Amino acid sequence: MINIVLYEPEIPGNTGNIMRTCVATGSKLHLIEPLGFKLDESSIKRSGVNYIDKLDYTVYKDWDDFISKNNGEFYYFTRYGHKPHSSFDYSDTNKNYYLIFGKESTGIPKEILRKDLDHCMRIPMTDNVRALNLSNCVAIVTYEVLRQQDYVNLLREEPHKDKDFIIKD
Repeated sequence: MINIVLYEPEIPGNTGNIMRTCVATGSKLHLIEPLGFKLDESSIKRSGVNYIDKLDYTVYKDWDDFISKNNGEFYYFTRYGHKPHSSFDYSDTNKNYYLIFGKESTGIPKEILRKDLDHCMRIPMTDNVRALNLSNCVAIVTYEVLRQQDYVNLLREEPHKDKDFIIKD
């Protein structure tokens, strides 16, 4: 199971886009409060389009609440990471993988990161930017996990395609 964890997310548009990614990939979303917005805001609904009702998610009052209720392999995405996200083995489909992303302004607190430095990572990029957009990072990493699992339980063809449209060689 792929679990996307947002530690105190601040921007509703990012969270809405991540919600849509979770629905598309069959991932569970974990939101750790405080949130920088209300979950019923129209911007969340707009980013998530009409898929929010299909989202599997849980909201936690704080980090300790989240930790007390979840077990599995935890991976932290941080600018302080020294390993690329693709350097880990996520291929075991029987494991619970928790991909943890920090708040947009300050990331994951160092107190949390210090407890598991071996699982701190970053997405490689040039030195021209400090970080990518949060929703882009979640999508990149989630699809790396899915690639390693051979996209288990995901459709490989468009289910809503026009049946009259056939591409011929």
